[in-house]
Amino acid sequence: MSTIVAVDTRDVRFPTSLSLDGSDAMNPDPDYSAAYVTIRTDSADGLAGHAFVFTIGRGNDVQVAALDALREHLVGREVESLLGDMGAASRLLVHDSQLRWLGPEKGVMHMAIGAAVNALWDLRAKRAGEPLWLHLSRLSPEELVSLVDFRYLTDAITPEDALAILRAAEAGREERIERLLAQGYPAYTTTPGWLGYSDEKLARLCREAVAAGFPQVKLKVGADRADDIRRFRIAREVLGADYPIAMDANQRWGVQEAIDWVGALAEFHPAWIEEPTSPDDILGHAAIARGVSPVRVATGEHVQNRIVFKQLLQAGGMQVMQIDATRVGGLNENLANLLLAAKFGVPVCPHAGGVGLCEAVQHLAMFDFVAVSGTMEGRMVEYVDHLHEHFVDPVVMRDGRYVAPSAPGGSMEMKASSLDEYDWSRTRTDPSA
Repeated sequence: MSTIVAVDTRDVRFPTSLSLDGSDAMNPDPDYSAAYVTIRTDSADGLAGHAFVFTIGRGNDVQVAALDALREHLVGREVESLLGDMGAASRLLVHDSQLRWLGPEKGVMHMAIGAAVNALWDLRAKRAGEPLWLHLSRLSPEELVSLVDFRYLTDAITPEDALAILRAAEAGREERIERLLAQGYPAYTTTPGWLGYSDEKLARLCREAVAAGFPQVKLKVGADRADDIRRFRIAREVLGADYPIAMDANQRWGVQEAIDWVGALAEFHPAWIEEPTSPDDILGHAAIARGVSPVRVATGEHVQNRIVFKQLLQAGGMQVMQIDATRVGGLNENLANLLLAAKFGVPVCPHAGGVGLCEAVQHLAMFDFVAVSGTMEGRMVEYVDHLHEHFVDPVVMRDGRYVAPSAPGGSMEMKASSLDEYDWSRTRTDPSA
């Protein structure tokens, strides 16, 4: 038996605002950052669990403090009992009455819990010697259902519903694993679309996206309507009339404003409008979906928990679900979201526009294909070509598709050298850094 002996945290920030990578209508100067956590044990194998919460700079220290608050819940606990019942491990943290008061089940504390849960999953997959997507894909339907907290969900999906979905996907699992290993998982790219880029850079990166095999690109919109029209026209001229181009407003608009703005861009036939308004405005999303149809509404990267996902689906406010690996309460809650999407027949196209998010969420998408939805049709994972070199097991793209990871774990572990170089506490105080 082994014991958790340390929960280490780091405030890691990359100066992406200098090149305007990641810039959009609501976040013009993001510095991609990670509130990073490592769960260490006294096991002879030396394995540790790694995960993080993605932020864009200021406030990353607050997120680290939330991770620090979990230390007393984990240090001293027996590793095997936690990893052996990850449903109970998740509830240990999510259901803490005093921590829960800070949410409940939303915000900085909930995301910190999600990182701790993800770090435990990383450790479990490493101990199993499997990449996380494959480890999950080989769990039984009953084991998977035991991971989900169905509180607040049973008016939309019950444990029996979830079992039926997972059992229906059991047939063909091994064939889908082989297909994934051979073909990878489809991706689309946001790399050309940041608002801070010049027209020339937009056009060049669109050409490069096609050459790299990506079947879709995404443009940021929402700061200036005339500018959006001009940029969309440039992208259409480069990409052609039939190439899918999605757009992302990053919560910029009110409801009627979103309907009017999307209407002004409808001539370019956008594949979807992402985050048109506040992620908490369920009825607003439903009104926008009605007002902009047949353009689909995509959202999820800032949806705070499974309950909001449930209501967006119930209200018809979401035609594309975009889960984020670090926004909700970890893998367990994202499993609930995947099951909800399957129940409502909505495709999942995960968000990955941030440091390490491509590495993390690819596992969830691949697991969804193998064990939940059983399909890649209409599904793809976002890809941005930033900062992958800082990870021990970085994503690999081939012909516009994610190559299935083969290294054990969840791919969220950063290189020690990168953690040291971009540690905010060091660079903030060291004039030579």
